[in-house]
Formats: sequence, structure tokens, C-alpha cells
Amino acid sequence: MTGTVSAEIPVSADSRPRHVAIIMDGNNRWAKARRLKGVAGHKAGVDAVKAVVETCAREGVEVLTLFAFSSENWRRPKDEVSALMKLFVFALEREVRKLHRNDIRLRIVGDRSAFNSTLQELMAKAERLTSNNTRMTLVIAANYGGHWDIAQATRQVAEKVKEGELQPSDITDDLIQQHLSIGDLPMPDLMIRTAGEQRISNFMLWHLAYTELYFSPVFWPDFKEDEMRKALQAYAGRQRRFGQTDDQITARPSLQ
Repeated sequence: MTGTVSAEIPVSADSRPRHVAIIMDGNNRWAKARRLKGVAGHKAGVDAVKAVVETCAREGVEVLTLFAFSSENWRRPKDEVSALMKLFVFALEREVRKLHRNDIRLRIVGDRSAFNSTLQELMAKAERLTSNNTRMTLVIAANYGGHWDIAQATRQVAEKVKEGELQPSDITDDLIQQHLSIGDLPMPDLMIRTAGEQRISNFMLWHLAYTELYFSPVFWPDFKEDEMRKALQAYAGRQRRFGQTDDQITARPSLQ
């Protein structure tokens, strides 16, 4: 699945998404509805992560990207951020070996410089352990933002122009994409957001240009196998046009 992936808009797609991206929303509201502290919702959300990863792996999804912590989430109360960091450490220490046993590769994308050295080392260790796994790639977006991703890609390209490795005329969509944090992976076919909100919140702004969007009213801790299957079924029932007419869609060969 790695290598050069074109930024060109495709003309057709299978009924099963290759890449699913999810904004895991509603942990705090789930906890509040139960008169619990917000961290209880985040802990409950870990079970939903496990269920969704297992379901996607069984369904043959190649890439699953989960928006775990945005660059804006640092604005949350300090005790909640601290609890999230501890939960992240726990997951990296306890859950990564399960991913490895199930042949799932882990990648973590985002600006790691804001995390402490212990957490950064755990991230690197988890990625090294699972680097050769091929069943599915699980991407965790942590301290990630779509603006950050495009900006860091642009800086890399600008440095190459400055050093004379590139000319401004060499800059194309494909070149920018190659420098994005997951530019070597297929574009998301399906983006899911839970808890009823209908916005993308600075998530994968470049990548979502032609992605199908699915909004679920279910809070993330309750979004498990059945809800994931509903989302996959909804995707399978959609007609992806990619700028074409209905007649063109009808005339093209089926990928089924």
C-alpha cells in the first residue's frame, strides 16, 4: 500500500472503501449523559476503537485513520488533556502487541514535538514493531490538523526549490501530496463523524476532496460493530460520480 499515490481524482470506486477515516466525537457528551467525568467517556471510547478496528480488518478495509487528538484539543481543560495523554500511553503499551499479532501496521501522524519524550519514544517503538504488517494500516492522527499537514508539506517543497532541487514549475498536485503525512496511502473513500456533528473540523483537508461523508448521531463510545457495518452499508449504496454524469456512471464497467 505504500509508494507514490496520485492526487488525480479517480473515475470509479469499489463498493467497499479502501480507506475509512473517522472523527471520533461524543466521548464527553456520553460521559455527561451518565453524570461521569469526561475522562470516563474517553476510556469507554477505547472499546469502540477496538471494535471498529476489528470490524474494518474483517471487512477488508486497507487503511483506517482515526482522529484521536487534534491540534486544537490542547485548548481543553488541563486535567482532561493530561488524562488523554495517559490513556494514549496506556494504549501504546498495552494494545500495540494485539495489533501486531493481528498483522496490523500502526502509523501515527501529526506534530509530535508537543508530546513528551516518553510518549514520542513509545510512538516510534510501536511503529517499528508493526512496520512490516500487511493486513491493514491503522493511522492515528495525534496533534494533527489539516492546515498543519498542508503547511508542512509546502515547507518541504519550498526547501527543495530553495536548494535548487525543484523549479516552481515542477510543483503539481502529485508533488504536494507526496509530502503530506500519509501521501503514500490511498485517499479516504469514506469519512465518518459520530455524535451528530456535521463538519470536518480541520481533519485531512486535502484528502477529503472527493470523500463520501457519513454522519452518525451515535456517541463514539457506542459506535461499535453494528454501527460500523451500517456506515459501510450506507457507503456501498452510494453512487460516486467524480464529476461525471449519471449516463457515464451507468455506462462504465462495474468493479463488482
